[in-house]
Amino acid sequence: MHQVRRVAMLSLHTSPLEQPGGGDAGGMNVYVRALALELAAAGMVVDIYTRRTSATQPDTVPLAPHANVHHITAGPFGKVSKEELPELVNEMADAVAAHISGLGSAPSPAGQPGGAALPVNVIHSHYWVSGMAGLLVAKRLDLPLVHTMHTMARVKNHLLRPGQHAEPGIREDGEQHIVAGATRLIANTTAEAAEIEGHYDGCEQRIDVVSPGVDLRVFQPAFRDRSRLRLGIDPADFHVVFAGRIQRLKGPHVLVKAAALLQAARPDIPLRISFLGASSGSEKYDLPQMIAEAGLGGIAAVYPPVGPDALADWYRSADLVAVPSSSESFGLVALEAQACGTPVVATDVGGLPRAVSDGRTGLLVQGRSAKLWAEAIASLHDFPQTRLDMGRAASVFAQSFGWENTAQQTMASYDLSVTYQYVAPPGC
Repeated sequence: MHQVRRVAMLSLHTSPLEQPGGGDAGGMNVYVRALALELAAAGMVVDIYTRRTSATQPDTVPLAPHANVHHITAGPFGKVSKEELPELVNEMADAVAAHISGLGSAPSPAGQPGGAALPVNVIHSHYWVSGMAGLLVAKRLDLPLVHTMHTMARVKNHLLRPGQHAEPGIREDGEQHIVAGATRLIANTTAEAAEIEGHYDGCEQRIDVVSPGVDLRVFQPAFRDRSRLRLGIDPADFHVVFAGRIQRLKGPHVLVKAAALLQAARPDIPLRISFLGASSGSEKYDLPQMIAEAGLGGIAAVYPPVGPDALADWYRSADLVAVPSSSESFGLVALEAQACGTPVVATDVGGLPRAVSDGRTGLLVQGRSAKLWAEAIASLHDFPQTRLDMGRAASVFAQSFGWENTAQQTMASYDLSVTYQYVAPPGC
């Protein structure tokens, strides 16, 4: 029996109700929502806190029995850039702490029987802004704090290339405070755990490695021809799919450059590239213009983000899914695509070597050289049987990453946070 029965999750800069693939919404939104649903299915009560961006948003939105999203008011209505959010940390923490303090006496939301009288046992924050607020909430309510980084400033800055903007010092300092102050830290992979230790002097005994999951009920193999027919993809096309935010970090420009090389050197490849996503933040990144300037108007197209069922269809329609990111804590897109039976070509960075089995379920590319990416894409085109074998292995590989496993491991981390709330584990 787990010690923790109710958790307050903080996802303050972006809501799990938002559509992933644009703005600040991405894999973390999927993670928070899916984990909350699985924790609730396992018998926990989950309260997710996010910042209200509109006066018309309801106070509470039920996700499932015993899982609710609460909109707290902090700062102005409307979107606030991630650079401005640190100024709202105290206000957000006050609002979250006040709401949690009132949960014990509050009636259950409509259609949510029971659970209202259970006290919150642990705070679980996601991303550094929520972590800063989480430290304050945990201190005020005398609760343990579990924090998941998702991405880290010092890791991004360590990989910085000329012309790219560094993550601000306030974020680096904030993450340092979180690593020092959180009761437990959750890392997606052993590589990320090592980064927390190396970049932030994190204590190994306080870090739990918990792999993200994939919804195996949605992302599963099906007839590729049917998916192509529904999406209007020619059966003869060699179809490459990119899914994610349209920003330099995610690397869609790498695919554009690789496609331009292939168009010149390998006109025999009937290449087609579908980009699914929307631009992120204030970054100037005009993907349609890049496509036009590269002369790929008849080959590549940009589509808006789609929901999970439609996204699974896009994955199944592809001969390969490309993940040319410069940094990824894990890479949920890679896992979702493989669950659909589609091999993945990904950059050999961050958590992607954990999400993709190189040579078995896809290929890992060393860096983001357009030449290397063109070669990787061409190799999967030239060996169709290998591609099919990889797809079959990919769907089997993904089966061990169900969200129920993630939830069980997360609950174990919660239990440890209660055990070590006041006493540091040995070696720390």
